[in-house]
Amino acid sequence: MTTHGSEEEHKIGIFQYASLSLENLQELFHTSLPEGLSQENAGASLQRDGLNEISATQVHWWEIAIRQFKSPFIYLLLVAAVIVYAIGEHVDAGIIVGFVFINAALGFYQEYKSEQSLRALQQFISPRSRVKRDNNWQVIDSRNLVKGDIISLVTGDAIPADLRVIHTNHLIVNETTLTGESVPVLKDADILPSVPKNIYESHNLLFSGTSVVEGEATALVLETGERTTMGRIAKLTVETTKESEFSKGISSFSSFILRMILITLVFIFLANLVIKGENADVFELVVFCIALVVSVVPEALPVVTTVSLSRGALQLAKHEVIVKRLTAIEDIGSIEVLCSDKTGTLTENSLSATDYSPDAHPALLSYAALTVAQTLEKTEPFDIAIEKEAADWQVLPDNGSKRLMELPFDPVRRRNAVLIRNEKETFMIVRGAPEVIIGLSSLLNSEKEGIEKWISDKGKAGERTIAIAKRTFPGEKETIIPEDEQDLQFLGVMAFADPIKPSTYHAVEKARELGVAIKIITGDSPEVAGAVGVKIGLLDDPSMVLTGSVLQELPENDRAEAITRHAVIARVTPEQKYDIIKTLQRSFTVGFLGEGINDAPALKLAGVSMVVESAADIAREAADIILLQKNLEVIMDGIESGRGVFANSVKYLKATLASNFGHFYAIAIGSMFISFLPMLPIQILLVNLLSDFPMISIATDTVDKNEVKKPRKYEVREIMLVATLLGVVVTVFDLMFFAFFMHEGDKILQTNWFVGSILTELVFLFSIRTKLPCYQAERPSGYVILLTAVAALATVLLPYTVIGEKLFHFYPPSAMHLGIIFSLVAAFFVCSELVKHMYYRYTG
Repeated sequence: MTTHGSEEEHKIGIFQYASLSLENLQELFHTSLPEGLSQENAGASLQRDGLNEISATQVHWWEIAIRQFKSPFIYLLLVAAVIVYAIGEHVDAGIIVGFVFINAALGFYQEYKSEQSLRALQQFISPRSRVKRDNNWQVIDSRNLVKGDIISLVTGDAIPADLRVIHTNHLIVNETTLTGESVPVLKDADILPSVPKNIYESHNLLFSGTSVVEGEATALVLETGERTTMGRIAKLTVETTKESEFSKGISSFSSFILRMILITLVFIFLANLVIKGENADVFELVVFCIALVVSVVPEALPVVTTVSLSRGALQLAKHEVIVKRLTAIEDIGSIEVLCSDKTGTLTENSLSATDYSPDAHPALLSYAALTVAQTLEKTEPFDIAIEKEAADWQVLPDNGSKRLMELPFDPVRRRNAVLIRNEKETFMIVRGAPEVIIGLSSLLNSEKEGIEKWISDKGKAGERTIAIAKRTFPGEKETIIPEDEQDLQFLGVMAFADPIKPSTYHAVEKARELGVAIKIITGDSPEVAGAVGVKIGLLDDPSMVLTGSVLQELPENDRAEAITRHAVIARVTPEQKYDIIKTLQRSFTVGFLGEGINDAPALKLAGVSMVVESAADIAREAADIILLQKNLEVIMDGIESGRGVFANSVKYLKATLASNFGHFYAIAIGSMFISFLPMLPIQILLVNLLSDFPMISIATDTVDKNEVKKPRKYEVREIMLVATLLGVVVTVFDLMFFAFFMHEGDKILQTNWFVGSILTELVFLFSIRTKLPCYQAERPSGYVILLTAVAALATVLLPYTVIGEKLFHFYPPSAMHLGIIFSLVAAFFVCSELVKHMYYRYTG
């Protein structure tokens, strides 16, 4: 017997197997339906096609470690460290490398800890399958299944591959992970007359990743591993890539600063050569230029952002949120549109009976209780709600009743039925969509109108409804068929509500305050979704709901506008979810909360992807953030934290760029007018060191309330404009130091300029940390105040120490010189406050 690996077989799509006869399938897969594959052919297939598994990416510790060094700023710092070390400044090189490794250690610790937390959530399970080979049933690891295998399924089994049903006995399957629909689906072995278009129409196909709720079946394995429906989703997930907002911003700054530094240094080097001519010391000038480069690069930025991100992650951890990708903390702050499902996120995901239709049969609840599935664990929402309602009203099951047969719920028939026999009679109870049950019942038109109005009112209120009807049979009937579901006695309608979580109202209000647009994307009906949208304040009119079918019919150019305009999109297929996220992503930073297998590509695509802990493995793999509680309010808190992290990162950038470029230009200009260097290379690097430690504390700083009111992104132009404008103020005051002390000799100028440079940078931090006047801003954090005080004290005292005189070549300032320095620093602070106030006043 030859193995089944022909090109013809591979060209057949999974849905086309649904319309093939069993004889054709047997021939196509070179198997025997009564006997199964032979061990020999199964081994050959396994060798050719590989194991039946989808390889999930496992993040190793060394990958997390390497990730910490993947930053343009880190590359720039390492190059600077090598150059500084090569010219003999070993201490300075060590300081730069120390910054790099502090940043790497902090980032590694947080991300590794998050990864370990994630693994702790995942319990390793080795699924097994009952398979027939060589006409014998045996149990094997599901990973060893191959195409052509015949397997047996019973209640509770996870479906291990894509299958075609051969024989079934009331098989009901939960396909929520693939379709998002919570209602289990009835499967049968009937050959479909035509090729189905999607999963919903494939009643004789079973898909990997779904599970058996009830019944049993024998099935043929069609596809395994990465070729299954779930495997193709995994492949799309892997191939979908995104660049975080954080990475985009940092890359822009790196490129901009590098170009600016190189152009300026070339100009300074050539200007010094031209002005000083033969008196220029080329080697000393090269060393001086290298020191200037190091002084301009904001080397503490990685440490500042990592500390900020780590603190944000710790804050979210207190709310039971696990952050997989550390930079997602900052990215979450840039979310402009948050897409979420409805059930379980905005609502409690627990239906409860709320009302009964007028003139309902007195025993309506008793009859409804008879339709509840007799499974150990209830999964159908209506079953759970009816069972609870019956228990609350102490409606006890009739021990004399016997369930003879059941017709499970069918999405096409939109109803289910049970055949019951008690001591008095044999009868059938039918439960389903009200419009269907009404159509099968003998009701007067006047009765229909009253019931239909009641149902319509409940739908507008966001409540779901199901109708119950009965038919009594003469004699001892043993089985029922769908054709028996007619001439029914209408018993009434039950209404159910899925309560909105109390936290949802606050979350929606907070989203409005934060400038985040919330969009509900759900598979539920437009009536229910619209009612929820009105209740939580997303819609004014419950009819303003876009449906997936209407969206699909719109011209390509109109879809983006429709998606942007509508806050609620209902009856959405999982495939449409991906397209909606992709469309929104073109214009906005999108956050997406999902949980199913089919959500994985959209999760991978979204700017910030979030899942709940109970989500499918592949969805958790694609997500940036995992919520241990499915609560929209937690996400809003995360957005606020992310914006705080972003605000502190921007504070650092503005402060360090304005200070560094201000000193850079002042020292460069001053070097052209005196015969000695205005500041020694080692002193320049020490300025960088002493000012950067307080700068790092900005990661812990408090944030003004107006800084978190709307989504923000790294705007290179805006940040550089502020930094340049205030940098000019720094340059002017640096040149004033130069003018006061240039005639006092090299050591006095270098020392006093050193002290003045650091002190101006330290007080500047208290100005730039807020857009408000400093006295109106939120109080600085304790770390900012403490480290600034320590740095200022060390700066003033260092010139009076032996280390300052011998190692850094300082000369102790006189009391008069200190008075001049302090006066200039105070004047600088007042001037920077005035310039800042005018800038934000005129730019808004």
